Amino acid sequence: VSIKWPNDIYVDDLKICGILIENTLCGINISQSIVGVGLNVNQREFLSEAPNPISIINYIDRELFLDDLLEEVTEEMVATFNHYDSTQAFDMLHDEYCSMLWRNDGFYPYSTPQGERFSARITNVAPDGILTLCDDQGNSRSFAFKEVMAIL
Repeated sequence: VSIKWPNDIYVDDLKICGILIENTLCGINISQSIVGVGLNVNQREFLSEAPNPISIINYIDRELFLDDLLEEVTEEMVATFNHYDSTQAFDMLHDEYCSMLWRNDGFYPYSTPQGERFSARITNVAPDGILTLCDDQGNSRSFAFKEVMAIL
């Protein structure tokens, strides 16, 4: 399981979950966040045009009780938030996040909306969400959401 920047959860090269976060700011600080998680659980077939969906049932070959899964996932999320609920924990959380990034282990193909294709490796994701890649020519390149796309 890995995190595909900026907001998907992948198993191998297949999308099993999407996450959306909406923050409310108070000055320069985040005062609250609303997190939406879409987890594919018991769906065996996908009729959308999504390129690579997968569901938990495709891996374990048995249906899950949604209420039980919701409780388990919620408990895990709360425990994780409580564990990292301090300024000192930011670096540790960032390192763990980067270590779990999808395709963080080498060079992979990317493209820009303008059609440029290149090979690069992930070097960082900044606190503001900017992805930094190092291309196969040694150039460091930074991208915001929707400015670059991993090619499957």
